[in-house]
Amino acid sequence: MSAHNHSGHGHGHGHDGTELDWEAMATHLEANGELQLPVLRQAAAHLAELVGPRKQARRILDIGSGPGVMTCVLAEAFADAEAVAVDGAPGLLHRALARAEQLGLGDRVTVRHAELPEGLNSSGGHGQDGLGTADLVWSSKAVHHLGDQQSILNALAGVLRPGGVLAVAEGGLPMRFLPRDIGIGRPGLQARLDAVQEDWFTDMRAELPGSTAVVEDWPAMLTAAGLTDVGSFTALLDLPAPLDAPARDFLLAQLTRLREMASDALDAEDCETLDVLLDPEDTRGILRRPDVFLLWATTVFTGVRPAH
Repeated sequence: MSAHNHSGHGHGHGHDGTELDWEAMATHLEANGELQLPVLRQAAAHLAELVGPRKQARRILDIGSGPGVMTCVLAEAFADAEAVAVDGAPGLLHRALARAEQLGLGDRVTVRHAELPEGLNSSGGHGQDGLGTADLVWSSKAVHHLGDQQSILNALAGVLRPGGVLAVAEGGLPMRFLPRDIGIGRPGLQARLDAVQEDWFTDMRAELPGSTAVVEDWPAMLTAAGLTDVGSFTALLDLPAPLDAPARDFLLAQLTRLREMASDALDAEDCETLDVLLDPEDTRGILRRPDVFLLWATTVFTGVRPAH
C-alpha cells in the first residue's frame, strides 16, 4: 500500500472505486504541493521552532512523501539535516530526487522505497529491514490510508530518537473555492460534494487491509503512542479571488476527479452544474469565472518522544 502527501481533503482521489493509482496522480500531487508551499513552509518553520530547543535535527523522514515537495521544504528549513522521502511508488520518488536536484538540495535529500506499513520496521539501522531513526518524522494525509491508524502512529513514534518530534497532518477543514450560490443549479454544491467525499472516504477505510475503527482524536492517539507534549497548530492557505492560472488548473483537476467520484451519488442537476464548471470555454466555469478563491486549513498534530 502506497501512501502519499496528497495534502488536503478535498481528498485528491480520482476513481469510481476506492483503489488509488498514486503514480497516475503524480502531476496533480505535485501541483497540490506547490500550491500549498506557503502552508508547508509555515509548518516547517513551526516545526523548526519545536525541534530546535530540544535538539539539532540531523535526520528527517517524510513518510508517504509523494513527489517530495514537503521533503524539500524540510531540507530547506533544517539546513544541517538529511531529509528522506519515503514512499511506495518509485515514480514519485524519482520526482522527489529530480525536485531536490533542481532546488540545489541533492546532497541532502535521499529517497527510500518502502511499502507501508511493512516498511516501518525500526529494528534495523539504515538497511533494507528498516528506515532507521530520525529526529523529526513528518507524515501528511498518509496515516489514514493504512488500516490500523493507531498501530502506524505507534510505529512512527518508534523510529524517533529520544527528544524527537512526530508531526502528522491529518486534520483541517474541507477546501472552499466557490460562493454558496454560484448562479448555476441549487446553492450549496460544495457541501453536497463534501458528503460524497466523506462517504467515499468511509468506504475506502473499510476496504483497507487490517482496517480498524478508531475515534480519530489525534492528540489522544499520539499520547497512546507514548508521546508527550502533544499539541497542534493550523496553517491556512488563503488565496483570494480572482485566482491565478495555476490555482485554477489545480481546481479544475480536483473537480474533474470529484465529477468522476460523484457521478452516481449526485442528482442530475448537480452533475449538470459540475459539467458547466468543468467547461473551459464557459465563462461560468472554474477557469474563467471571477469569484473563484481558495481557502484551505491544514491542522498538524505533534508529539515528542521522551528523552529517557
